[in-house]
Amino acid sequence: MEPLVVVEDLSGGYSPRRPVLHGLTFKVMPGEMVGLIGLNGAGKSTAIRHLLGLMKPLAGTVRIGGVTLEEDAERYRRSFAYVPETPLLFDELTVQEHLRLTAMAYGIEEPVYAGRAERLLAEFRMADKRTAFAAHLSKGMKQKVMIMNALLAAPPLYLIDEPFLGLDPLGVRSLLERLEAEKRSGSAILMSSHILSTLEAYCDRYLVLHDGRLIASGTLDELRETAGMPGAPLERLFFRFVAPEGDAYGA
Repeated sequence: MEPLVVVEDLSGGYSPRRPVLHGLTFKVMPGEMVGLIGLNGAGKSTAIRHLLGLMKPLAGTVRIGGVTLEEDAERYRRSFAYVPETPLLFDELTVQEHLRLTAMAYGIEEPVYAGRAERLLAEFRMADKRTAFAAHLSKGMKQKVMIMNALLAAPPLYLIDEPFLGLDPLGVRSLLERLEAEKRSGSAILMSSHILSTLEAYCDRYLVLHDGRLIASGTLDELRETAGMPGAPLERLFFRFVAPEGDAYGA
């Protein structure tokens, strides 16, 4: 099985003089969920922006679905859907119009769109909001619209940045259940979150970023072996990797 995401020696950021990322190398396989974890400012969102093609690497390459953005921009962009930390919607479009716009962008045929849209509206308890304008939605509802748009596209890859902010418990459960289903169907998921207990319960592997560098990666057992902490939960492992020497959390 070929990797869906291949990042090789990626260095990047907003200025060539002060790169945020330093030589990142990792892969994401179809049918796996990978947790991207790190402190604030570690480079998680910057790494995701490079995968999205919003930032150009200062060095190294990013391939999704076997191509770089420069080689085949349309194929590259259609290979993923993105859920950002802060919902980005059009105030004067309704929930249903956002879903239809996504279907048009991804070339989803009408019967397929109709079936998927109805299921998502029901799953995320938004059916009664289908005609509501985005400007009138709460932050949590806006986040649900972003999530529904991503799931509607049913892409090979989901890039998800802090998806739980603003979601109610039922929304969180609906999202995690759908991501599990998407993973079983063969989609890959790269998800950044500070809620380590949730990542531990759902992710297959982890990428630990610190000061723009990948300082640890692997399954939970592999991280335990690297840290020399058999049986430790992800939270304790994370503190061991990122806390300064002598810090109580890193002990």
